[in-house]
Amino acid sequence: MRLFVGIPLAEAVVEELSKVSLRFRAKDDGLRWSARESWHITLQFLGNTGQEQYECVVARLRELRFQSVPVRLEGLGFFDRAGIFFAGVGVSPELTALQQRVTVATSHCGFVPEDRPYHPHITLARSKGKDGKHSLRRLEARIHGQPNLGRFTAQEFVLYESVTRPGGSEYSICERFPL
Repeated sequence: MRLFVGIPLAEAVVEELSKVSLRFRAKDDGLRWSARESWHITLQFLGNTGQEQYECVVARLRELRFQSVPVRLEGLGFFDRAGIFFAGVGVSPELTALQQRVTVATSHCGFVPEDRPYHPHITLARSKGKDGKHSLRRLEARIHGQPNLGRFTAQEFVLYESVTRPGGSEYSICERFPL
């Protein structure tokens, strides 16, 4: 199993992001647009996980107690090297604390936290093919101003399984953990 821990989005936020995607999506734009069902805020990517580690992660995350987390979406942006178009998520003390608590919990199961600073975001599209960087630059040139993407209060976080398909990854929920 290929797993990660994340926060599902509120329906109102999904609707706003859908409008943004529809506004900027173009036929043959050289981008692979993420399905709205796949939108989430990653807390920790775990990767390939065996059954024993899975059971450990679930048990550790069930022990975690944390308050609901206010989430504020920020502007649109790009990770040029990774070829990603995203909606930014504000780094609040509550979100950072939850992310750290999740990584501490999973460390007891053999997972190592990333060295990079936490940069929460929602992936809207990825570049594809040889023309990927140019596709992102063309998209960036079309964005004038930043839309109001909204905010919500996260009431849960989720353990997802990621399955790679020819059209991109599909995510299914393995476990839910209330906040």
